[in-house]
Amino acid sequence: MKVALFGGTGFVGSYLVRELLEHQHQPVLLVRPGSENKVEQREHCHLIPGDIKDNDAIRQTLAGCDAAIYSIGILREFKSRGITFDELQYQSAVRVIDAAVDAGVMRFILMSANGVKAEGTPYQTSKYRAERHLQNTGLNWTIFRPSVIFGDPRGKMEFCTQLKAQLIDPPIPAPLFYAGLLPVNAGAFELAPVHIRDVAAAFVKSLGLPDTIRQTYGLCGPDALSWKAIIERLGQASGKRKWTLPAPALAIKPLAALLEGFEFFPITQGQITMLMEGNTCAIPTPFSLFGVEPTHFDDASLAYLKQS
Repeated sequence: MKVALFGGTGFVGSYLVRELLEHQHQPVLLVRPGSENKVEQREHCHLIPGDIKDNDAIRQTLAGCDAAIYSIGILREFKSRGITFDELQYQSAVRVIDAAVDAGVMRFILMSANGVKAEGTPYQTSKYRAERHLQNTGLNWTIFRPSVIFGDPRGKMEFCTQLKAQLIDPPIPAPLFYAGLLPVNAGAFELAPVHIRDVAAAFVKSLGLPDTIRQTYGLCGPDALSWKAIIERLGQASGKRKWTLPAPALAIKPLAALLEGFEFFPITQGQITMLMEGNTCAIPTPFSLFGVEPTHFDDASLAYLKQS
């Protein structure tokens, strides 16, 4: 199967390329000029030079393809540089979806995110709007909503290596966020980290599973852990004992809102909001449908942190 991939140079995209090739698919990637070296096994891929805002390049990427995967996403926006959730997670997704309709590429896989909603953070609403646009087409779509994704970043940006650099390595206590005025249940909100290999396998295997058409799946790992437990596990996997300290969200959010436009500040107001909402799946992830044995969030799966 010839598969158009948008976002193939990123963390998720690099694993999707590997998974597509392992299943004998032909990846066709839209790649910004100068980013060719970021493509996994690029000698086995067909690269189309261009930008995600370039409609002609999008059409060339889709030409002759049997399916398309849109995996472009960002963790934070920098409006001064034109990097926004609305542009990359909604408007660009809409351009690709509409181009797929015009090109007759009926099979479409969209990477969304667990917890998306119509009234949420800009990150959540941009992905929700992209979902709704896709659902209103006649395409044979499948939507995946991963929780926080972890795994060997291989030089890309990834959840756990970021937390290690920002919270584990510095010689200051890691924050346990809490709502209200008193540190009741500080850091008690839960996340269910899902391994990148499991995510990539679900995406690619769904291409050959008719039962997944017009379905939306949450992708959560098998371990739902509190924020405090995640910090402790990351410290353990990194070979460090990490102290923690309750941190009032009411005090930190205004500071984040003021400084989040600067890359040196480690967290945004929206990220704090989403963290404290938790990130687990109400319905268990049907990994058996994709022939996947889900990866646990443990020392073995986090061994790459000792090398970062």
